[in-house]
Amino acid sequence: MADQPLDDQPSDRMLGAGRTEAVHLPPAAAPRNHGRTVAAWTTTLIVVVGAVVAGLGVALAEPWLAWVGGGVVLAGLIVGKVLQVMGLGQPGSARARGGD
Repeated sequence: MADQPLDDQPSDRMLGAGRTEAVHLPPAAAPRNHGRTVAAWTTTLIVVVGAVVAGLGVALAEPWLAWVGGGVVLAGLIVGKVLQVMGLGQPGSARARGGD
């Protein structure tokens, strides 16, 4: 592209020169804790333990252990959501942070 002569470059008219782009800023500043909350750490710890148990179940060819690990992962997600609802997660709602 750098080797092409300037005559082959697209013109400003083709790029839409003169048009402006709308900029949408979030309604509030994002939390500054980078996810370091009780809900986040608890969820992560439980899900990692469940994944390790499920992985051992697969490696040892023990289906029941893999299912138990999957259940622990699911329980960890539920515990994390409960902790978030209790106010131990990120402050503010997901809609206020720009999520949906």
